[in-house]
Amino acid sequence: MLNLTLKQMRYFEALARHRHFGHAAEACSVTQPALSMQIKELELTLGAPLLERSARQIRLTGFGETFLERASGILRAVDELDDLAQAANGKPAGRLRIGVIPTVAPYLLPAIIGQLTQHYPGLDLNLRETVTPKLLQELLDGRLDTAIVALPVSEPALTEVALFSEDFVLVRPAQDADRPVPDAAMLREMRLLLLEEGHCFRDQALSFCSMASTRPRELMDGSSLATLVQMVAAGIGVTLIPEMAVPVETRSANVSVTRFRDPRPSRTIGMVWRRSSPVTRQLADIAAVVRQTAQKQPSPVMPA
Repeated sequence: MLNLTLKQMRYFEALARHRHFGHAAEACSVTQPALSMQIKELELTLGAPLLERSARQIRLTGFGETFLERASGILRAVDELDDLAQAANGKPAGRLRIGVIPTVAPYLLPAIIGQLTQHYPGLDLNLRETVTPKLLQELLDGRLDTAIVALPVSEPALTEVALFSEDFVLVRPAQDADRPVPDAAMLREMRLLLLEEGHCFRDQALSFCSMASTRPRELMDGSSLATLVQMVAAGIGVTLIPEMAVPVETRSANVSVTRFRDPRPSRTIGMVWRRSSPVTRQLADIAAVVRQTAQKQPSPVMPA
């Protein structure tokens, strides 16, 4: 019988994810030599190499790919045992690994954290901020318990629960405040500043403007909403941002913020989690707390 340990499998999964011994060791909160030793012992126990090592990169062998799939399934099952025990007590998991997209995290997380810790004393919140495709993959892989994203995600293995809807607003230079509010057709003729590829908010804005995802001549990218707003203040173009971002991103920028005419561009934000999760009922209760928290946030005052 093979003497494998969960520690070895977790280290190997981290190494397979990062493809770098140093980064994997950091993710596992261990030293690089300690992680390397465990991987070597794992290969010796298995009697076959898991990795192809070179000076520049790490690749998984064919056996390594197969082992990773099986080991990941074992680790997910072990993690769910703790969730199952918590569910039996009618409580949320002691550790809640929650992912949030970047166009929500800075504006809603502080309030959410406060309310969740108030409702569930002792809850250990582990937060992860990244773009939707990465969050969904980590959720499906069992590395997250739930995620707050824009709906729909249309993934059969996930449960979707709507939390709230919000409008997109137009941000343009302050000197343009008295100009007519452009419609989608007019926006297509303007220099439009959007988040870089990978952000769902970019795709939603392009959809409103009926523009393809390919890069038009007058389309410019930014890495964050804060960058986009500052670019607008510098007179480079115009942008769309979600309503919840207005108080934070425009307070120190010389810009004008205006609502669009109907039909206004908007999005629905929701929580998603695996249908197989043993703490589905508890996650639904947490979603209700998040929904109530979001509804209590003040709406920015801006011209229609």
